[in-house]
Amino acid sequence: MKIIDAHSHLWLRQDTTWNGQKISPLPNGRSMFLGTEVQMLPPFMIDGTNTAEVFISNMNYAQVSAAVIVQEFIDGQQNEYLDVVRRQYHDRFFACGMADYLHPGFYAEAADLIDSGFPGIAIPGHRIITDKKRVMLNSDEMMRMFKLMEERHVILSITLADGDIQVGEMKEVIEECPRLKIAIGHFGMPTVEGWQSQLLLARHPNVMLESGGITWLYNSEFYPFPSAIRVIREAIECVGADKLMWGSDYPRTITAITYRMSYDFVVKSAELTEEEKRLFLGENAARFYGFKNLVELPYIKNMSE
Repeated sequence: MKIIDAHSHLWLRQDTTWNGQKISPLPNGRSMFLGTEVQMLPPFMIDGTNTAEVFISNMNYAQVSAAVIVQEFIDGQQNEYLDVVRRQYHDRFFACGMADYLHPGFYAEAADLIDSGFPGIAIPGHRIITDKKRVMLNSDEMMRMFKLMEERHVILSITLADGDIQVGEMKEVIEECPRLKIAIGHFGMPTVEGWQSQLLLARHPNVMLESGGITWLYNSEFYPFPSAIRVIREAIECVGADKLMWGSDYPRTITAITYRMSYDFVVKSAELTEEEKRLFLGENAARFYGFKNLVELPYIKNMSE
């Protein structure tokens, strides 16, 4: 099967602030993250950069044909870099632009991104709620942007705050923009009570759910993540296998596991059918994002085998 990663990140330099706190790179793949030193990247990524070329090397090794690049406020806006990446590696990456939704005037910024050719717009919905403000997904400016995206056939990739905090707003967006294609990230945060309210949004014909970060959510359990398999099974029973997509949340998740391990637990599961695996790991994303002519990647034997 050809595998597509529906949730990943790239950045040249992670140097920004969110909610009044700093995020900045440290040596050896570490970052100062909201007041805490963390291992943001694998330790061999020593200079803090997270480039397309390194990701492609990981993708080739893991036999992942293509990836969707989303954005997050904690990484800083990477529009300029991702514009280069999407043009240079158009057969491997679907890149989403991101506006500064925390300040008025983001509609014009998003319109410029769309005009420049970005096929998707990312919103880290859980980050537009801070200690000092909350930007509503159904605000006038947001709705103008969503209607423009619907008109221009631009895909929305969005992560939502835990549980049902933003679900009501999202339902209004879906009702007002029935042709806007929407991918909801982090699998609806299945470790949080009330996650099914996000899952049920995928019953709408234009909405999909992707699993970016699911291995992080069950990190304490570790490979082969049996609870992650259980919630994938629950989601299949609830909305159907054709509504779900695999995502890795690369590169943060590969500080604990290899990139291949972030989907290999699905391949090896006895609780999913072969058809469900094919849909989840690639076929749904190829259809939803419009990937064509996916690269064939042979298996290369490890030196240790």
